[in-house]
Amino acid sequence: MAEKGQQVYPMSQANGPARAKHDEEAATVPSEELRRKKRMKCLAYVAAFAVFQTGIILLFALTVMKIKSPKFRVRSATFETFDVVSTTSPPSFNIKMNAELGVKNTNFGHYKFDNTTITFFYKGTPVGSAIVPKARAKARSTKKFNIVVDLASTDLPSNSELGNDLNSGVLLLSSQSTLRGKVELMKVMKKKKSTDMNCTMEIHISTKELRNVICK
Repeated sequence: MAEKGQQVYPMSQANGPARAKHDEEAATVPSEELRRKKRMKCLAYVAAFAVFQTGIILLFALTVMKIKSPKFRVRSATFETFDVVSTTSPPSFNIKMNAELGVKNTNFGHYKFDNTTITFFYKGTPVGSAIVPKARAKARSTKKFNIVVDLASTDLPSNSELGNDLNSGVLLLSSQSTLRGKVELMKVMKKKKSTDMNCTMEIHISTKELRNVICK
């Protein structure tokens, strides 16, 4: 039997400090778990952003920074003078041609090219040439310009097949040229690029038209 005056404490009060400590530890566990999850989520966001940035850089390198050689072509032509004689010996032609040329630049920077010369041939023999002036083709566009060239048969050998071709109504010509210049990206990066023209074409005598222009 308990003595008189002896105070009896309830169990809940006796275990109060221990239980409080236990509750505090129990509350700490979810808090640490929550912080760990937040850290993992932040790391996942950082990793995803790094992958995204890497993809953007690769795409930029494979598209914008990939510099290609422009294409130099004969596009069309009209004729100012057109003297073709197939009945004389030797047969002859004297043609003043106004040709439209094109420089197609598919790069994301402009292409600045120097002066050059374009030469027209009949079966490998030069029959006319003209100066191509220096200019600039804008980014992802085609620079179009005209040249005037005198085409004449005066330097052809006497045994050429010119008479047969003129009688057939079609004069076969080819053109060659080399364009040299630089592609400039964002006014920082410059790279030298050259392009060769190698075209074949037909001048139809009866209609005085340039047809079937094929460039490689």
